[in-house]
Amino acid sequence: MIQSGRGKSAMFIFLAGVLVVLVLIAMHMGQISVPVAAVWHSLAAPLGWEGGVPMTPEQAAVLWYIRLPRICVAILVGSALAIAGAVMQGVFANPLADPGIIGVSAGASFGAVIAVSMGLSSAGMFYMPAFAFVGAFASVLLTISLTMRGGKIPTMSLLLAGVAVSMLLGALTSGVLTFMNEYRLKEFLFWMVGGLDYRRWEHVYLALVPIIGGTGILCLLSRHLNVLVLGEVEAKALGLPVVFYRMLFLFLASLVTATAVCVSGSIGFVGLIVPHIMRLLIGPDHRLLLPTAALAGSIFLLFCDTLGRTIIPPTEVRVGIMTALLGAPYFLFLLRRMRKHGGMF
Repeated sequence: MIQSGRGKSAMFIFLAGVLVVLVLIAMHMGQISVPVAAVWHSLAAPLGWEGGVPMTPEQAAVLWYIRLPRICVAILVGSALAIAGAVMQGVFANPLADPGIIGVSAGASFGAVIAVSMGLSSAGMFYMPAFAFVGAFASVLLTISLTMRGGKIPTMSLLLAGVAVSMLLGALTSGVLTFMNEYRLKEFLFWMVGGLDYRRWEHVYLALVPIIGGTGILCLLSRHLNVLVLGEVEAKALGLPVVFYRMLFLFLASLVTATAVCVSGSIGFVGLIVPHIMRLLIGPDHRLLLPTAALAGSIFLLFCDTLGRTIIPPTEVRVGIMTALLGAPYFLFLLRRMRKHGGMF
């Protein structure tokens, strides 16, 4: 673990540099190669800087209308899932907690399958994300309403209610799928795998405000999360309204997760492994952990997406598959480690 404040700041700067380099690599690589010099010229020219070489119209179209929107969505979704995972792990004091633990992903899937079954997904690009978003929030509200008693939300009861709601919505989703025709079934399953292909600037605009706003507020409230992690008795002794802040953190984490899921589909392991690794590297202080986890989540998802679309050309491996292939081995390692060390972080 990095102990000094200077070392932790250096880690943040290092991750920011890695993200910049990875963005340039992602803009460069693909079936249609865009030279780095041409990328630099295209980005610098609007700012009045000189350098690089002009790109062809085909390269410009690929860069500005295919790759850059996809890169932006990857950065937003990765940061949202990772910071939501860090918050959930802090609120529940459990390294296996992730953004879907209270039914967000299951609710989004149910909303999406309703949109597909009604044929709305073919009528416009925003219907499926809208239904997924509503479904995610409805599931969170249902989970909390089943748990809250006397103004209190027991953590274990919330976890159990989240599992139950997820199983219920999963069953309902499967039931709807049995009545779908083959075309709509493929459409939903394509979304369920999770992917960033065919993302456009409209998807970036759809995700930008909720994710940036939610992430920013979570970072500003990180000091309160540090107090909340101490335990309910200790937090109340320090004057923190525990129920209010627990609800607030759950709401904000659900907001950014629901937004991410509605524009990218269901992508696993980002919210689980990224915040856990960053916690091991820089410690449990959420004032630095939350922004660092968001940055690392962007790097991880963008890396997985770039690798998936270039590893077996011209075939593309969807990013949800790549994150599972890279994340599942670490998840198994984490389970083994927890068994040896008594379930501690």
